[in-house]
Amino acid sequence: MNNLDVFWENLKLIQLEFPVIKPKDLIEIALIAFVIYQLLKWVRGTRAWTLFKGMLIIFIIAFLSMILNLNTIMFIFVKTINTGIIALLIVFQPELRSALEQLGRRNLFSTFMIFDEQKEKKEKLSLKSIHGIVKATEEMAKYKTGALIVIEKEVRLGEYERTGIPINAIISKELLINIFEHNTPLHDGAIIIRDNKIVAATCYLPLSDNMSLSKELGTRHRAAVGISEVSDSIVIIISEETGKVSMAMGGNIIRNVDSDYLTNKLIYHKKTAEIKKFKIWKGRQKNG
Repeated sequence: MNNLDVFWENLKLIQLEFPVIKPKDLIEIALIAFVIYQLLKWVRGTRAWTLFKGMLIIFIIAFLSMILNLNTIMFIFVKTINTGIIALLIVFQPELRSALEQLGRRNLFSTFMIFDEQKEKKEKLSLKSIHGIVKATEEMAKYKTGALIVIEKEVRLGEYERTGIPINAIISKELLINIFEHNTPLHDGAIIIRDNKIVAATCYLPLSDNMSLSKELGTRHRAAVGISEVSDSIVIIISEETGKVSMAMGGNIIRNVDSDYLTNKLIYHKKTAEIKKFKIWKGRQKNG
């Protein structure tokens, strides 16, 4: 009788006992299932997905080796597993950092946190500013003027702002067009908008390493997706080659948008931010 037959015979002798499931066990199962689902959902959209499939194959081989009593393979697996986990943490540090940043941006406890009242009273983006951005985008797209406009939301972009030249000017159609005009000192790089002001120009942004992005997209579009991956900002891109307008949000890019779509998106995010602030302020008034 070989090892496999012994295994199946022992398996038949095992008496299965159904455990008593308590309410707290159901809560634990639900939480673990949610965490695993979120983990798989996050991994599915990154380069770690291929690695995950490779690790699954390795664990299947290790399980079969244990059943078939393949001692050499099990010895190698046990000795390398600890080192392998450390190596994975080092290699996939950017992905892990991105996942933690996305978790931190969920604002799960925002209602219970104390915010600066003056900051809450500031309007992130007025209708006048939205009108100026859209009109400037139309004009620059018409003449194929390349542009990269980053609109800051809740996550501060100070580290990227410091890579550029301070402007601190009120948003206007004319100023935006002048900044991105060809052969001017400020046209290269991105501008960052905060609280109805252009705070900096010629800013350098992180490039996305998302392999699923179209090969047609150049450095400007990859930089837009990159900054939207590490923050909750809205990014407007104008292609210098085609004059087409795109938007990047949450690590995704929406190509070939028109002025109406752009306006609706900016107004929608403006209203969403106002509703969120109203709820937080109302909760603080009630608790106060």
